[in-house]
Amino acid sequence: MNMQRTFLVSGLAFVAVVAACSGGDKPAGDQSAPATAATSGAPAPGGKIIVVKLITDGTSNRFEPNEIEAHKGDVIRFTLGVGVHNVHFLPDSNPGKSGLPPASEMLQLPGQTYDLPVTFAEGKYYFQCDPHALLGMTGHLKVED
Repeated sequence: MNMQRTFLVSGLAFVAVVAACSGGDKPAGDQSAPATAATSGAPAPGGKIIVVKLITDGTSNRFEPNEIEAHKGDVIRFTLGVGVHNVHFLPDSNPGKSGLPPASEMLQLPGQTYDLPVTFAEGKYYFQCDPHALLGMTGHLKVED
C-alpha cells in the first residue's frame, strides 16, 4: 500500500510540475516580449516619459518613486527591476474616478515594461502591486493639467 501511495504522490507531483511549466497558451519561446499597454509608449507632444522601477530587495517590495506627478500626455513607464509585480489602479481605492486602466499583467523578466499613458482627469490616484500591497508596495499618482 505504501508503494501505491508513493507512486500516486510522485505522479501528482509530476503533473503539477508539468502544468506549472507549460506556460499556458503562450507560444513556445515567446518569453522575451515585454508586457506593455496598447500604445506605442510615446508621450503626446510636449509630454515626457516618467520611469518608475518595480523593485524587490532583501526585505522590501516597492515602486521607486512611489509618489509621481504627471500631466496629461505624459507616459508612465513601469519597469521591472527584480521580482514579479503588476500595477493596479483599484476602483475601490479611487472612489469617484473614471477611466482607470485594468490591472497590468504580471511583469516577470528584468527590464520588462508596462507603459501607461496619462489620460486621467486632474486629481490624485492610488495604485498598488496586487501581490505585495499588504507589504507596502503602493503609490500615488498626482495628475495636473
